[in-house]
Amino acid sequence: MIMGFIDQMRAEGHAVESVCRVLRQEGCQIAARTYRAWRHRSASARDTSDAVLLNVLHDLVGTPEGLYGRRKMTAWLRRQGHQVGAGRVDRLMRVAGMNGVRRGRPVRTTIPAQDGHRAGDLLNRDFTAAAPNTKWVADFTYVRTWAGFVYVAFVLDCYSQKVVAWHAATSKTTPLVLTPLRIALWERDRAGHPVQPGELIAHSDAGSQYTSLRFAEHLAAEGIAASIGTVADAYDNALMECVIGLYKTECITTTIFHDSPYKTIADVEYATAGWVEWYNNRRLHSSLAMTTPAEYETAYYANLNRELAPA
Repeated sequence: MIMGFIDQMRAEGHAVESVCRVLRQEGCQIAARTYRAWRHRSASARDTSDAVLLNVLHDLVGTPEGLYGRRKMTAWLRRQGHQVGAGRVDRLMRVAGMNGVRRGRPVRTTIPAQDGHRAGDLLNRDFTAAAPNTKWVADFTYVRTWAGFVYVAFVLDCYSQKVVAWHAATSKTTPLVLTPLRIALWERDRAGHPVQPGELIAHSDAGSQYTSLRFAEHLAAEGIAASIGTVADAYDNALMECVIGLYKTECITTTIFHDSPYKTIADVEYATAGWVEWYNNRRLHSSLAMTTPAEYETAYYANLNRELAPA
């Protein structure tokens, strides 16, 4: 910093000796020969490497990866071939002014049904799964737009934490949550991994949309077991609440996926589609050993095919 100040004074026409003399009078002990030696020395290997990494970090500003904190940024840089440690990434991110995005306070949107009739909780807060298509969780949230509220519903696979389907609507009726369920079933079938009757549990909160007769009948017709958590207990659907928190923080409250105010449902759909594509295929997840949901599922099916292949 001091050398940079002397450089600036020198560029303005001041003599190096005079600048150093004033600095010594102010308590900063530096000689003109020290400055000249600094000017003519070559950059160290560490300084050169730091400059390269800082350029990489600066290029991430305004991209989804620029939302990462220290831990995920370290993993992402290593995947790009950079040999870095967590301490170094922490130092360089501070230099670059990058702190990672932080979540805001959640807002409760669940309105429980009044009749009191609903399925029991089959997960009991266990959101781990041994394979895809065995446990799905579902929930929805809202986004403010100039035209009013837009509601976005998600279906998530517990095994890979992949967003299997989503749907946006301007009303929070049963079709809001039924449509992504149908899309999820179609998407799994299209990918060659259809949901087998009797093997899947679909878990949600106690919202009236999920306890509706129409939703329950569709689950039964597909051979899916319904599971519903208790009222006013976010922990009973903690995984879905966590992902919705990520969606609101990484997609809605930043300008990464949409750089203007949300005016209509079309703006919300555009931003959500971009975020889901990044979340499923590029976002690193610490709970998945710093891989993506798509990579995690691909590895599962690749291993399964090796086990089923004849010797």
